[in-house]
Amino acid sequence: MMLDALIKIKNELDPTLTFRRSCREGICGSCAMNIDGVNTLACLCRIPKDTKTESKIYPLPHMYVVKDLVPDLTHFYKQYKSIEPYLKNDNPPAKGEFLQTQEDRKKLDGMYECILCACCSTSCPSYWWNQDQYLGPAVLMQAYRWMADSRDAYGAERKEKMQNTMSLYRCHTIFNCSRTCPKGLNPAAAIAKMKLEMATNE
Repeated sequence: MMLDALIKIKNELDPTLTFRRSCREGICGSCAMNIDGVNTLACLCRIPKDTKTESKIYPLPHMYVVKDLVPDLTHFYKQYKSIEPYLKNDNPPAKGEFLQTQEDRKKLDGMYECILCACCSTSCPSYWWNQDQYLGPAVLMQAYRWMADSRDAYGAERKEKMQNTMSLYRCHTIFNCSRTCPKGLNPAAAIAKMKLEMATNE
């Protein structure tokens, strides 16, 4: 995998080479970078079999760079924090847990698996030019994940926070986000569902 090549370079050729990595199994999202023009995880990206082929590796695009392949994700995580990505319910059950039907649980499939690697958001032209206000596909998919959760009691308030021209509606269905997601998720579909529910007041 490309991550193995980067580790070999760091260990044997250039100890100053800087990049993030942790799990090496596509779980943590730390090693997100742009490899041969595609945002992906270095730990999941295969090295070309043709050894004559050059690969070009860059940090995630349109982000400030801390060093080498390390992007500054401070703003990305601030946006994530702004959607309050946790269960909100003022009336917890007297005993046990919040229960959920299998049908309601399935509504969260394709969203809860997001590892916040930022591959999708940094592939989005709308996010490139409006990231000061537009939340981007990763954060919007997470926002909808909590709106769709039957255990959460703050769906209306969450939707109200999106009722402006920038947070949600800068999405122009370019679908770069869905094409590049290393987990095979579809942020564009989640955003479309959110727009539809808000338009129909569901």
